[in-house]
Parts: sequence; structure tokens; C-alpha cells
Amino acid sequence: MVLQGQLTHLELTHSGIAPFRIAPRFVGRVWGYEDLRPWYDRVAEAGKPIGEVWLSGDENLVATGPHAGKTLSGLFLEAPEALLGLAAPSPQSPLLIKMIFAKGKLSVQVHPDDKLAQKYGDPRGKTECWLALAAEPGAQVACGLKPGVTLEQIREEIQADTLESSLNVLPVAAGDMIFVDAGTVHAIWPGSILLETQQNCDLTYRMYDYGRGRELHIEKSLEATRLVTRAGKIPTIVRADRTTLLDVEYFAVERIPVAGSRSSASLPGAGQPAHGLAYLFATAGTGRIAGPDFEPVDLPAHGIVAVPAASPAFEVEDMGGLDLIRITPNWPGKAQ
Repeated sequence: MVLQGQLTHLELTHSGIAPFRIAPRFVGRVWGYEDLRPWYDRVAEAGKPIGEVWLSGDENLVATGPHAGKTLSGLFLEAPEALLGLAAPSPQSPLLIKMIFAKGKLSVQVHPDDKLAQKYGDPRGKTECWLALAAEPGAQVACGLKPGVTLEQIREEIQADTLESSLNVLPVAAGDMIFVDAGTVHAIWPGSILLETQQNCDLTYRMYDYGRGRELHIEKSLEATRLVTRAGKIPTIVRADRTTLLDVEYFAVERIPVAGSRSSASLPGAGQPAHGLAYLFATAGTGRIAGPDFEPVDLPAHGIVAVPAASPAFEVEDMGGLDLIRITPNWPGKAQ
């Protein structure tokens, strides 16, 4: 039964949106790199290092197809059902996907959960994860607090410049998946290149910033802090047709093998909706998204393609060395 005001999948497909590539958006950060090669053919202006490459932010531009030139947020507002499907609780873009290039240490920080973010007038909090695409020997991140650390101790160590001594430090190797739920005190340190998937929120409460002079949010960060969280390295689950890297309440991240080509119908896994928004990211190699109802869309290395819920059928083709990551939103309340 279809309720009044809802569209059937047939209707969505008829008025649907074909897969499209999203243009990357290069974001300056004091701790970033001036030269992103070979990851991206991009050199920063002198004195303006790039630390993040946003792949699915609200201001990112659609790069291919009839909607080319529109912002991603604008397209979501224009066609929420076609992009998200019928089960989405909000018409807004649910995920922000980034590449993190840390030449220096990021601030020690914490992100609020949905409830705290809404207390201060923001629509949602920020749970995130990091997939290490590359890591130098000795690369580390800080993820959570050591057992027994108290909020008062954190406050004292911020003032004494000794906060790092209370952080739980994790070694990072290529292929590691690290989960960082809201409320986790954390920091990214140099030595790794990370693919970050998060709720579509850029709220950061800086707790400590190594004297760089940027605004701190000590009281809010302490309010947001959970002394014990679920954060840490997540073991992968190898399945018959994919590897599940992470599946939590806001998003799922999977590695999808493509032997020559693979049909769109085979991309959703068991328990996933057959018709829902997905992002396809190439960690290496190149691919192509091709179907009879639209012009082929190339997927370059470190590029991303959005697959709308109402996408026509297609094939993912391996054009050489394709390592494909599929990222999908999970709606709160979904059983894992």
C-alpha cells in the first residue's frame, strides 16, 4: 500500500536521477599540506595549506549529468525522494565524506551527539569514522581517554599543556578502520591519509590546540565528553561478496570487489534497502558507471560518484586496478 504523498519506486525511477560524479572541494587547514600530489593534482597557494578534501559536502558541485553545476545541498532540496528514497527521515544530505591530509597535529577535540548539538541550535551531532588509505611507519591517532581519567583532570591538563598524556593512542596502518562516536576525545596526528565518513555536520569543539591561537571551546568540549565510548579500531567482516568495514547507526562502509564488472542490483548487501542513496569511492584505480539510460560516468582514483535511490540500472566497470568503497547512510534506529 502506498500512502498519499508517497511515490512508488517505479515512479521514482521514471523521474529518477542517474549516478553522477561530485567535484572535490579543497579546504584550507593550518595543519595541512601545500602539495596534495599524487593523491590530487592540487598545489595550495603559498601559506594556505590544504588539510581536507570534501567529497560530499553541501557546497560540493555536481560534476556530471544534467544537474552539473548545482550544489549537492541544492539538489537534495530539489529532489529528496529521488536521491534518498522513501525511508529517509530528513530531505537533507545525511553524510559528509572527506579526505584528511594531516601534515601537522589536529587539535584535540570532541564532537557533540545529536542531543547536545540541538541544545545549541544545530540540527545534528557528529559521529565519524576513519579508513586509513595510507600510513607511514609509526603513524598514530588519539582516540578516547585512558581508563580513570576525569573531567577535572582534563581541565587541569589543558592548562598545563599535558593533555596528550591522558589520551588513548592507537597505531595506524593502511586498511585500518577506526570508529569515533560522538563524545570521544580524539586527535589526528601526522603520518596517515584518512577517508573520513561522518554525519553531515562540521561541528568541532576544540579542547586543546598546541598554542596556535584558534578559538577553543573548553566548556562545550567538556560538556560533550564521554569518559568511556565505543571508539577504536573495528575488525572487518569478510563476506561472500564484500567486506564490511563498519556498520553503525549512521552509516555503513564496505569494500566491494569488482571482477571486470558488477551490476547495480548486486551492490546492496543483505538487510540493506534495494533502493537507497549510496556513494562509490575509488581508493585506487579507475572505474566507470555505465547504463543504457544515461551517459557513462568515469570514476577516477580518489573520486566519488553518488548513486541516487531512484537511479536507473547500471554496471560498475573496473577500468584498471579499481578498489571500490561503498558508503551508505543508516537511519537512526536501524538494527545492526
